[in-house]
This record gives sequence, C-alpha cells and structure tokens, in this order.
Amino acid sequence: MGRVTTRVRVRRISGSVARDRMDTLVVEEPLEMRLGGQVLTVTMRTPGHDFEMVTGFLIGEGVIADASDIHSLRYCAGATEDGVNTYNVIDVVLAPGVPEPNVAAARNFTTTSSCGVCGKTSLEAVRTKSRFVVADDGVCFSTAVLSALPDRLREAQKVFARTGGLHAAALVTPGGELLCVREDIGRHNAVDKVIGYAAGRYGLPLRGMGLLVSSRASFELTQKALMAGIPVLAAVSAPSSLAVELADQSGMTLIGFLRGPSMNVYAGGHRVVED
Repeated sequence: MGRVTTRVRVRRISGSVARDRMDTLVVEEPLEMRLGGQVLTVTMRTPGHDFEMVTGFLIGEGVIADASDIHSLRYCAGATEDGVNTYNVIDVVLAPGVPEPNVAAARNFTTTSSCGVCGKTSLEAVRTKSRFVVADDGVCFSTAVLSALPDRLREAQKVFARTGGLHAAALVTPGGELLCVREDIGRHNAVDKVIGYAAGRYGLPLRGMGLLVSSRASFELTQKALMAGIPVLAAVSAPSSLAVELADQSGMTLIGFLRGPSMNVYAGGHRVVED
C-alpha cells in the first residue's frame, strides 16, 4: 500500500541560525475511482483506508444506500513502467440489482484534497437528497461531552502529531466514545473514510451518533453526514451559511467553534443539553 508519510531534507531557519534537518511530510497522491471499469472521479488523498473512503464517497454521492450495495472493490494495476501496482486506482462493482449511475454526468475530473464539491455541475445536483430522516432522532449530547471531544480527537491523531498536516474526522457516541477516527489531507476524505467504515461495521443510518471534524463545517461535510443519517455534526472551526441552511432544513444539529467549554450551536439546539 502507499505510504502515509515521507521524509524530506529542509533548511530550518530560526533568527540568525540556519541548519539542515529531516522533516516528516504527509503524503498526497491521486486516487482514481472506477465504477464497473469506467472512470467516475479522481481525487487527491492520503493513502490508507482507501476502500472505506470510496464506500463513503459513493454513499455521499447517493450512488449507493449502504455498504451492502457494493459487490466488490479491488485495486487495479498502476501505470508504472515496471508494472508495479501503485494502489492509486480502485474499481467498484455494484451488487446485483443496484442501479448504475450515469457516469458521464458525474464528477469525472480531478478534484483537489481541499475541495470535493466544487466539481458539481450545478447547485441543484449538490443538494443530493438523503434516504434518511434525522429530524426525529432523539439523541442528545451534553455540553460536557462535546467540550471534551476536540482534545480526545487530537490525542487520536497519530499522523498529525508527526506532520501537522492532516484533517481528522471521528464517529462519536453521546457518551463521548470515539468509535472511529480517520485522518486525511482532505477533510472530505477523512469524513468519507469514517462513513465508509461505519457503513460496513454498523450499517446505515447512523442514528444516535455524531460526527466530529477538525476543520470547518462546509456544506459538503454537512451533506455527507445527512446522507449517512448522522443527526449531529460538530466542528472545531466555523460553518458556512449553506451548511447552516442545510442543517436547519433537514433537522440536523450543527455545532461550530467547538473549543473547550465554548461552542456555537447553529441548528438543532434541542439536542445539546447543558450540564
């Protein structure tokens, strides 16, 4: 499989002192996703948990309803001259009876690691309708549990501790347990990896759970949570106006600027209970 980190030589300058040293960087490589042999999209990601990421991506795009809609995933041979597999191409075969999407109308061009939604052909296409209703989910998170989550997430970010260059996402319970933590150079990839794991482990919808992200709460991340049936999204940074609008319209709880004991609740405040 691909490497998560790599070592490079840098010149470290501090005031009038300069010295050469080795530095650890996070790896960024392309991943081509194919559906039945046809190219669906190419994204930049940090290698690792690739099958989970592809599964989560397909759920977020509305191509599949759950992990069981996938018959198989496999790495295809890479394009190296010596025939060595680069593990940067994955082909997905859907389960019998699952309708294939119109690949020609999909996002079949490269997206960056920072933006997974900018390739949409229209705003209407962005507003993918979720198969799940989260408004009637009776889950609640206490402010004490929410306040402790960012520190717990940071402690679980093993690669971030070495590189300082990764986003993270976690599936959390109302009791504060981190059921799954994934890191990636792209915040949307980290979320896809969590959702892909959870879909295979627990099945969808992910009722009674929350999604914690180390980044801002964009519209796309809010949509991904909704598509997986997750009622609560908490972010350590700011949400976008469209994310708040989507959360409010769908009955989700959206929390931003979750830092220590302070937080802003932008939507679904009935799920946040004070201690």
